[in-house]
Amino acid sequence: MEKPLITNDAVVLGLLMLILAAIFITASSKKSGWQKFYRFVPSVLLCYFIPSLFNTFGIISGDESNLYYMSSRYLLPSALVLLTISIDLKAIGRLGKKAIIMFFAGTVGIVIGGPLSILIVSSFAPDIVGGVGPDAVWRGMATIAGSWIGGGANQAAMFETFGASEDLFATMITVDVIVANIWMAFLLYGVGISKKLDKRLKADASSIEEVKNGIEKYQASIMKIPTLPEVMTVLAIGFGATGIAHFGADIIAPWIGEVAPQLDKFSLTSSFFWLVVIATTIGLGLSFTKARKFEGVGASRLGSVMIYILVASIGMLMDVTAIFDNPGFFMVGLIWMAVHVIVLLGVAKIIKAPYFFVAVGSQANVGGAASAPIVAGAFHPSLAPVGVLLAVLGYALGTYAAYICGLLLQAAAAV
Repeated sequence: MEKPLITNDAVVLGLLMLILAAIFITASSKKSGWQKFYRFVPSVLLCYFIPSLFNTFGIISGDESNLYYMSSRYLLPSALVLLTISIDLKAIGRLGKKAIIMFFAGTVGIVIGGPLSILIVSSFAPDIVGGVGPDAVWRGMATIAGSWIGGGANQAAMFETFGASEDLFATMITVDVIVANIWMAFLLYGVGISKKLDKRLKADASSIEEVKNGIEKYQASIMKIPTLPEVMTVLAIGFGATGIAHFGADIIAPWIGEVAPQLDKFSLTSSFFWLVVIATTIGLGLSFTKARKFEGVGASRLGSVMIYILVASIGMLMDVTAIFDNPGFFMVGLIWMAVHVIVLLGVAKIIKAPYFFVAVGSQANVGGAASAPIVAGAFHPSLAPVGVLLAVLGYALGTYAAYICGLLLQAAAAV
């Protein structure tokens, strides 16, 4: 393998930050050209894709860099804490039971959709979903489950937990991002015909207005300009919890490996698994305390910055030409997404849920905090936080649900 043009991680990190800044500055631009561009090309796709181009053309290399390790071990658990600390279960409850039901319907659709897609494809093209060791396709699909239920943080967790090879992971990221954004395009199209869709679903969307008013009041009550001590406190919570998570993982994983090594097949001997679980649990615990108010000074924004650094470092591992070697993976991804959609629409029809909850419930799973607000905001700007709240719930559940999906994928591949 040839050496990349840039090998100094300080330079690579600076380049990645410049890329991320350029993406977010242009994505928020009021110029019509940029608005039209980002209407068709989601910003999160570029956060993966542009670093992958630099990797593909030999300018930087994920293999030669330690940035992924740094971001996955230090920024990832901190981000999980800061994203889950902002969960307001009462606010989520005020969205109504249909919003929560649709969110969980989306989660169930993904959890069962992966194993079903393996069983379906294996019936006529078993080679596509085969593989052994780190190249076993089910391991790569587990990383998609992490992304589609939670987000980039949970995806990285599943990558480490189930041990997919980097080449397989790179291919699966491409499948994940492209299939997810194809579905997002359909969701955004549905916003324009949401009234017609609500009639087909026989749904009453009047509750959406109540949700909108409640969210606006909640935002106004907690938002403030953060002081330096408050920012330091938020970072201390994130990195302090990360330290605790590392400490606990370093004790629990070796202990289980010694007393119950057979649990290795459930990844319970993986220190990284425990690192993510402990960090997520700490964040959930803090959400029941006054620490939740740190959302008002930007806890989730700081967590999102960490996530996007992780996303860019994951992009460094991608070779964009890899998908052309395995076009069958796209078929698997599309079948998987189709199961998710069928479950969503079936549940929506049964409970008469408005299309808004279908779209946001789906995107809170598949797109996470990066794009769920986009879909929610397409209905009305003040509804964007609804997407955030449900997406943050996805971050909290993503590790657990994706882990279950990973085990089901493993079982389906063995059939």
